[in-house]
Amino acid sequence: MVNLEWFRTFKAIYETGSLTGAAETLYVSQPGVSLHLSSLENYVGYKLFDRSSRRLVSTERGKILYNYIQEAIGKLEEAEEHFHKSTESERPTISIGMCFETFQFTLESYLPTLSFNVIIKFGEYPEMLDDLDSGVLDMIITPRKGDQKGLEFQPFFKEKIVVIGGSKTDTRALHKLVRTGDSCGIHEWLKTQTWYGTAGDMEDLRRFWHSNFGTRPDFKPNFIVPNLSSIIRCLSKGKGVAVVPDFLSKKEMAAGNIRLVWEGNNPIENTLYFGTRKKTMYSGEIKKIKEIFLKEMI
Repeated sequence: MVNLEWFRTFKAIYETGSLTGAAETLYVSQPGVSLHLSSLENYVGYKLFDRSSRRLVSTERGKILYNYIQEAIGKLEEAEEHFHKSTESERPTISIGMCFETFQFTLESYLPTLSFNVIIKFGEYPEMLDDLDSGVLDMIITPRKGDQKGLEFQPFFKEKIVVIGGSKTDTRALHKLVRTGDSCGIHEWLKTQTWYGTAGDMEDLRRFWHSNFGTRPDFKPNFIVPNLSSIIRCLSKGKGVAVVPDFLSKKEMAAGNIRLVWEGNNPIENTLYFGTRKKTMYSGEIKKIKEIFLKEMI
């Protein structure tokens, strides 16, 4: 005998275009959605969806089935909502992708004040774009836009890549070199400093160096630490320099623990975007997250 939940799951997959989207709509696990779909396909004896560009596309038989059941299932869902007695509304959950340092600087302290659940995912930007498109993530903070048709990107901030140093770093000689435009002298001064870097690929350092000196950095950092936040904490206690996005050191700079050493002759800027799906059931929650970022970064 067919299980009516199979039809409801089928309807959710058809309308969201993904197993993840259906799972979020129905508040069930993705494996459960997969099981319902495979059970229904076995029952009717043919495929209901084909995979295409990370989405599930209905087959012709699937379209026919949807037209048969969508009105009836919709009425059952209306009845369920009307007669269900609940003492507490469901607390929504959204998933957000961003880099670790951006989370620490902006959102971390606000989590206890939010009226909804948040799952934070750290990762590489291409992976985040794919996860946003497939429904695994509801929002991302990214310096790179994708070309997926179902996504939209809103620019909200420009970060500048700069050289910062600890408050005890003596920069008087550097300032003289900058005033005279001595690029070779600046290059040599920077190379003699104590450098901090991360365990990652240090893409910002390479871009900054190539933009200002036309070469790759021909030295290794003296200290390799887990992330950019660690660099800022280390620098605030003494001497040394590092290349980081300027907004990450804003609070420490205002407190006098960090100083701006050099912006470069050819400044590098990254535009940060809010990435979201064009169709989302979490527009209110996403708006709240955007407000927090705008407050903290602008």
